[in-house]
Amino acid sequence: MEKFISFDEIRKSLEKKEIDCRSIVQYYLKNIQTKAHLNAFVEVYEQPAYEQADLIDQKLANGNAGKLAGMVIGIKDVLCYAGKEANASSKILKGFESQFTTTAIQRLLDEDAIIIGRINCDEFGMGSSNENSSHGRVLNALDESRVPGGSSGGSAVAVQANLCTVSLGTDTGGSVRQPAAFTGVIGMKPTYSRVSRWGLIAYASSFDCIGVFSHTVKDNALVMEIMAGHDEYDSTSSRKPVLPYSELLHFEKKAKIAYLKETIESPSLQDEIKTNTLAVLEKLKSEGHEVDEVDFPLLDYILPTYYILTTAEASSNLSRFDGVKYGYRTPNAHNLESMYKLTRSEGFGEEVKRRIMLGTFVLSASYYDAYFTKAQKVRRLIKDFTENLLNEYDYIIMPTTPSTAFKFGEHSDDPVAMYLEDLFTVQASVSGVPAISLPNGKDGQGMPIGLQVICNSFKEAELYAFSNYLTQLLS
Repeated sequence: MEKFISFDEIRKSLEKKEIDCRSIVQYYLKNIQTKAHLNAFVEVYEQPAYEQADLIDQKLANGNAGKLAGMVIGIKDVLCYAGKEANASSKILKGFESQFTTTAIQRLLDEDAIIIGRINCDEFGMGSSNENSSHGRVLNALDESRVPGGSSGGSAVAVQANLCTVSLGTDTGGSVRQPAAFTGVIGMKPTYSRVSRWGLIAYASSFDCIGVFSHTVKDNALVMEIMAGHDEYDSTSSRKPVLPYSELLHFEKKAKIAYLKETIESPSLQDEIKTNTLAVLEKLKSEGHEVDEVDFPLLDYILPTYYILTTAEASSNLSRFDGVKYGYRTPNAHNLESMYKLTRSEGFGEEVKRRIMLGTFVLSASYYDAYFTKAQKVRRLIKDFTENLLNEYDYIIMPTTPSTAFKFGEHSDDPVAMYLEDLFTVQASVSGVPAISLPNGKDGQGMPIGLQVICNSFKEAELYAFSNYLTQLLS
């Protein structure tokens, strides 16, 4: 069977009866098996996927199949799927079986998507390289000595290596966009609250978003429009109407675009990324769009603000994992107190423990006002500044990452260097606005470069349309 890049190609082949859903599943399962060394999937749902495919083939024959009939999707190991294990790639949740299905996944299933398996990630979504997983690291399919990015590195590689049509990841501070940039695929983080978080194992609840990886903008838009919308199980989900994003991809107007001077002039920015980003801006100018350089004086405060707030939320959220009701429990305990201590110290990985301790510190009585309260105030300043900028401009464009995919172990002994990989992605996360990473050429080593586009809250339709235009402009 030929390699499929887009869902449109799959749909056309299904309509012509050249293939059926069972053969599509078989094709992806063979790819997963052939490329198992990449370690993208931690569990493959072979039999359930075939059963679902047979049901959908019958629906196609009867003419009542859903919008996603024939689409094969992989899900990040922080998303619950009833009857299947979900352990956030952490030893502490080993053996935990989901009691219900994440709302976003259920909406895809209702439109006849096929879930093919559970995908590797950094433990509890904490990391920028996929080196923090209890299942072992994921390899970048373009250069196996390099990281795929994180924390949704497995989801990015699953699409990059053609192991599924589309995959789901989560984005707290760039965990969809950064691995998308490192692997040369499209990665979208929606507006915070646009997609329900029900069924997502939380890292930082006021930042976490379920996002989408794909080869094409249209596939990404289609999956997003189906997942999005209010959910009675998630009180933070928005009631704003969801537009048919995949049908609104035509872009004709002349846009007003800003780029942040501080990102282009950042000393940590790789020269080739700077060159490619400036080339896109020049191309947009030549096409008649207004492109302006703007100052963003708060750039230096974004990462500290993000890490203070997310570690605080992680400290609170992860306190529930104690070995009492489910998951890993230490065999070495001699009383209740030692059971708690040993279970958590043995069950959590080093990076997760680091963030829990940082979060506990900033929430402590002596430092709460000095760190947590102040970070909340700075978050408001960043959010207001970003939204004011987006009220004046249609889009903000910047590099997705300061560098292309680095080698395994390169930043392992330097947490600060690893955290700096999120330098350009955290602005959208702190502000809660939607952002997408698009492929923008390659560096001298053949590694992909990402271009990030940000727009104002709940303007996913405009963001997808402009992204579709950009991909055609850059091709």
